[in-house]
Amino acid sequence: MTTTRTIDRTFPAVRTTEGGGFIVHRPFPTRLLMDFDPFLLLDEMGPIDYAPGEAKGAPDHPHRGFETVTYALEGQFGHKDSAGHSGTLRAGDVQWMTAGAGVVHSEMPDPEFNRTGGRVHGVQLWVNLPREDKMIAPRYQEIPSAQIPVATSPDGLVRVKVIAGEALGVKAAIETRTPILYQHFTLQPGASIVHAVPHDYRVFAYALSGKGMYGEERHEIEARQMVVFNDDGDTVTFAAGVEPLEVLLLGGVPLKEPVVRYGPFVMNTEAEIRQAVLDYQAGRMGQITH
Repeated sequence: MTTTRTIDRTFPAVRTTEGGGFIVHRPFPTRLLMDFDPFLLLDEMGPIDYAPGEAKGAPDHPHRGFETVTYALEGQFGHKDSAGHSGTLRAGDVQWMTAGAGVVHSEMPDPEFNRTGGRVHGVQLWVNLPREDKMIAPRYQEIPSAQIPVATSPDGLVRVKVIAGEALGVKAAIETRTPILYQHFTLQPGASIVHAVPHDYRVFAYALSGKGMYGEERHEIEARQMVVFNDDGDTVTFAAGVEPLEVLLLGGVPLKEPVVRYGPFVMNTEAEIRQAVLDYQAGRMGQITH
């Protein structure tokens, strides 16, 4: 017999500015919630409409000790790094970057998009790496939208893009260093889903649009709220109201390790953070050739 998880708490996404001045809505880290082990940050970028030449990005910046997951929903996201990788994410594409020992990364508007302008909407997730993986070689998994598995409920009212984990019998194409689920659900008005989640995963939902009903109690919660489920069941449930619901479901097995963070460096000790700063200043994470 399955049991449905209840709702623990909700956290509002806080509007803030990142990079070269673009607006994000951030449920964590904030003064209310520092992290959600094994996750370190969630930013919703946009949606925002840029005039030609207005688009902003994040100029050269280093990363060490964790992974960044960029999911493009609308528009284009250009990127380059100190290992020679470069490219453009378009609507529906995912880049899962394992920074490991360190890279210098740049996320700037694609030149063509900067020329024409347009709408930008995306999500960036930071995933902590376990102690033994903090200093592994950097790795990229860039998955175009067409290669991300999609599943649909038998009644056709629920659709899910399976970025990580498994949903509606479909498994993700992306490999993760630790057990993680990351899924984008679209529910038509009045639709609902009861979704199995592993008992040892901490799980939350974040709605991109639409008012939803969550948990065993069917709490009605607006978009741009982080809905944290308790660990008291093996399924989660949510439903759409009178309008479609776009919701991200994320979860993972907690690492339960010390977290010491300094900007774009996330390690286990203060000494490791100091070493990361020294390595970056000495150029040991490389440089981006523009």
